[in-house]
Amino acid sequence: MIESIDHNSSQLNASGQLKHFLTTEDLPATLLNEILDTANSFLDMSSQQVKKVPLLRGKTVVNLFFEPSTRTSSTFELAAKRLSADVLNLNISSSSTSKGESLKDTLMTLEAMHADMFVVRHPDSGAAHFIANQVTPNIAVINAGDGRHAHPTQAMLDMLTIKRCKGDFSGLVVAIVGDILHSRVARSQIHALRTLGVAEIRVIAPKTLIPKDIEFMGVKVYTDMLQGIKDCDVVGMLRLQKERMNSALLPSESEFFKLYGLNSEKLKLAKPDAIVMHPGPINRGVEIESAVADGPQSTILQQVTNGIAVRMAVMSMAISGQLNNSNSSVQR
Repeated sequence: MIESIDHNSSQLNASGQLKHFLTTEDLPATLLNEILDTANSFLDMSSQQVKKVPLLRGKTVVNLFFEPSTRTSSTFELAAKRLSADVLNLNISSSSTSKGESLKDTLMTLEAMHADMFVVRHPDSGAAHFIANQVTPNIAVINAGDGRHAHPTQAMLDMLTIKRCKGDFSGLVVAIVGDILHSRVARSQIHALRTLGVAEIRVIAPKTLIPKDIEFMGVKVYTDMLQGIKDCDVVGMLRLQKERMNSALLPSESEFFKLYGLNSEKLKLAKPDAIVMHPGPINRGVEIESAVADGPQSTILQQVTNGIAVRMAVMSMAISGQLNNSNSSVQR
């Protein structure tokens, strides 16, 4: 278990550029907006005949996944390839650590292969920070989700979706609904939304799925969904993370859907132009009904497209930050 999170691994180099991307917490608004602007420039590539740029040509990106993921791993792989990087995908859960090799040994082996970036997904909170503190200074580390702690690229693709749909963050009321307790996405979203200046953030869930003292993160807590989504501009639904909870936290999935699932009637309480987001994978009939997930207010498929662009932005910025960091070190 890697639960104590060491924030000593700075995400920024001496010039304030991104060199790791581990969390949205404490990053300045200027940098978050730079990620969004860079990602926005990459979105146009999807309509081009050749969907590649040479920004990471000659670089090796290792997708280091200690827990399964299809959507996140595939979008990171595609993002790296569109940047012209060489990509190595490692499913560690069925690989070296299962044979008794330590995490540090695995990292040293990969460093010997001259990797330039690790994209890390791990079931333990703090794993990405631990790895960033262990690797040599010239390797960028991107957090693709660690335990209940953070999922910063998911949060930023959600921010890009909101910005492209709403134009500006100021004045927006954003509701995050569902399994707040176990959600690394919710935490990363809250930090990013606060930094980008939304008017109000609401979290909506049964008491058993609300973290203790979450109000200190600057959110309003609702246990009644009908009150919580009233007049919202953005409704972000979360997946029930059944693999992280015990059955005592919920009476049943059908009861959860009745009280906290998003259907067409409940959505009418939000603003008429409200958008609906979900990080996926969707549990239809548990968190959201198909009519809403596939409806005109849904941005779920847009989020997938935006995710590739955001991950391209973060990867290219981190590699650039590492190069500039190495150059400034040599000059000193």
